[in-house]
Amino acid sequence: MIDLDITLPIQLFNILFLIVVLNAILYKPIRGILEKREKYFADLEQDVENFDKNAQARLAEFDKKMMGARKKAKTEVESVRSAAQSSGQETVDKIRKEAEEAKKAQLAQIESQFADAHKTLVGQVDGFANEIAGKVLGRAV
Repeated sequence: MIDLDITLPIQLFNILFLIVVLNAILYKPIRGILEKREKYFADLEQDVENFDKNAQARLAEFDKKMMGARKKAKTEVESVRSAAQSSGQETVDKIRKEAEEAKKAQLAQIESQFADAHKTLVGQVDGFANEIAGKVLGRAV
């Protein structure tokens, strides 16, 4: 059984005193440490979010710059390709022109040789005709 004597209020006072002392010495510092820890992790989480946003922004900026660089490189390649094609076309045209000139010169040379041969043969036709007639007839004409 519980006896209600003077020890009960002393025990109650002792419990209340321990609550106040433990609260001041133990619980408040622990709660302060827990609050600092919670604030520290909240700050770290905020920093992580900021760094993530910054990284995303830089990645988007990098992608934008890469896209611009690719477009610029493509236009440069196209301009160089068109310049090379025009230069190549000019070279091909020049070679064709030289080939045509060489062909005309050779045709002129062949025609002059043909004309010379024709003149020579026309001049010798009478002699050949007399010779062939002599061989056919078996006597000199």
